[in-house]
Amino acid sequence: MAHLDTLPTEPVARLRAIVSLLRSPAGCPWDREQTHESLRAGLLEEACEAIDAITKADDANLREELGDVLLQVIFHTDLAAERGAFTLEDAARDTCEKLIRRHPHVFGDTEAGDTQAVLRQWEQIKREEKGATASTMENIPRALPALIRAANIQKKAARVGFDWPDTTGVIEKFQEELAELAAELESGDPKRLEHELGDLFFTTVNMARKLGVEPELALEHANQRFIGRFRHLENAAAANGRKLEDLSLQDLEDLWRDAKK
Repeated sequence: MAHLDTLPTEPVARLRAIVSLLRSPAGCPWDREQTHESLRAGLLEEACEAIDAITKADDANLREELGDVLLQVIFHTDLAAERGAFTLEDAARDTCEKLIRRHPHVFGDTEAGDTQAVLRQWEQIKREEKGATASTMENIPRALPALIRAANIQKKAARVGFDWPDTTGVIEKFQEELAELAAELESGDPKRLEHELGDLFFTTVNMARKLGVEPELALEHANQRFIGRFRHLENAAAANGRKLEDLSLQDLEDLWRDAKK
């Protein structure tokens, strides 16, 4: 039986000691069985729950979820330390050095007058760190949701000047992609339709970036609006003792217009 009075009192040190104890022979069978691979889904889930708390502006929940994210970080670095790969201190040290290197306008003698200059400088330093042959598109995690990944790809391209000067070009590209999708509808070829629809999605994300809108947030707000309106449909139908599947399409459209009001 573990004695709580032997644990450190400083919170981060206490958390590290608890994880270490859970991983020990005297600890928990589940914790001892975990690997980097088995914890991947948990890391993603905790990050998403923290993002959800941010979206809801829920500080109490954000505090809890960031603690869970910290637990994941400590668990992974503990696993790495057991293999002799690296420690939490190593990871923190690398991040400190990276931040100093990539902020020469703060810790050095260069200048960056605005956010765009900072981002261009950041990308240049990253390429120099990776080597002359490194692509701007390297290190964009494939595990990211496709919408977020598309936004990151387009931001990186824009930082090296591959971008439309204003929204006019994006709107024209959107219309072009929409026309190409419409032209493929008669083919019924799933691969060709996926190709054209993917291009349309990608251009939509680019339009969001040019408008200063976070596409993931915009889509989530649209999701929530749809859910709210759909619940209105359900409640309105139930108030008349009916189910949605019993209503005609015209009835559903009428209720939907009411919900939008």
